[in-house]
Amino acid sequence: MKKSLLLGAGLLAALVAAGTARAEEDLVLGYMMAKSGPYVSLANTNEVAVDLAVEEINAKGGINGKKIRVVKFDTAGDPKQATTAVRSFAQDAGALAIIGPFSSSEVRTTFPVGEREGISQMSMASSAPGLTKGFTYGFRNTTDEGKVIDQVLASIKDKKLPMASGAAAYATDDVVSKSIGTGVVPKMFEKYSIPSKGAVDFQLAAFDLSPQVAQLKQMAPDVVGLGSPPEGAITLAKELKRQGVSTRLIGGTTIADPELPKRMDGAGETLTIGTTFFPEVNDKTRAFATEFAKRTKAAGLNRTDPNQMDASVYDIVYLYAEAMKRAGTTGDKAKLAAERAAVRDQVAKLKDVPALEGAISFADGDAVKPVYILEVKGGKWTLLDTRMPN
Repeated sequence: MKKSLLLGAGLLAALVAAGTARAEEDLVLGYMMAKSGPYVSLANTNEVAVDLAVEEINAKGGINGKKIRVVKFDTAGDPKQATTAVRSFAQDAGALAIIGPFSSSEVRTTFPVGEREGISQMSMASSAPGLTKGFTYGFRNTTDEGKVIDQVLASIKDKKLPMASGAAAYATDDVVSKSIGTGVVPKMFEKYSIPSKGAVDFQLAAFDLSPQVAQLKQMAPDVVGLGSPPEGAITLAKELKRQGVSTRLIGGTTIADPELPKRMDGAGETLTIGTTFFPEVNDKTRAFATEFAKRTKAAGLNRTDPNQMDASVYDIVYLYAEAMKRAGTTGDKAKLAAERAAVRDQVAKLKDVPALEGAISFADGDAVKPVYILEVKGGKWTLLDTRMPN
């Protein structure tokens, strides 16, 4: 871990030094990546989306006559490295705002640091409930898992699909997953008058979930609220199929992996989730997916289909660009603190900004945007419903 931290800090220092000569000419954004570590399967393509957005904006003349320049740091999803990144962006790189961090565990440690440093952060993936409360510089271009799963159940109800009973299944060693299983799912079951038959838990490293599935088989719930990253969902779905258990798994953005149906090898039929991006929504999303696939393929990356986090981080660049435009940001280092505050204020005021994911507004630091309800049918994601913000 120490070695990774030193490499990340060294890389950042080199990038800062290389860009010093043109620092006064650019509008600098810091970018906390998770290109290694536990979130790599979801996050390693995010950089492609960031670079694409920056290229598009700069090709059109930049913002207020200035180009956007991004300084990058791989946190490996580690909160300690993430806090180092925030301080480096704020104190050394002269960043106006920060893209990231990725996870809820990172957000818990970096938002207080950003508040003290007076620099905005906007997470592309953190979705544990309530993490922006009390912070003026903390934003998330994500949707709270409670709101997402609420919309999933609302859609199931509207579609008159079976939901007479429920159960929860969740990973205990992941912050968001545990929060979903112990807090979000029970609360949502109560809201929709779904009697809970119980819960099972597991660790993400577990290969054998047969005991947990045997318990679910006895419970025989219509729906199982799942709190897990994609890997846990795959293991659980395969074991459900092996034991012949027919139930509808439901979840939120933590399992919004475009390749999940393929990775489940025929398991997980009717798995239903909420996500804030679906590539088949309109011409804009299809064009983004096409260009994204071209770039990821050229980079030799395994996944070429954009996920929700790729779309989110692409939109974050544009949201900051819009805020900087409205704030009249100049990048003048003598006005850095004031311009950071102005960017923060303009982000908080954004309302119905046209974006890849749909119109985006902010309320109490969190993005308000459409939720797309996806269902696995025939081994692929299909659009079951689109839920617009109230």
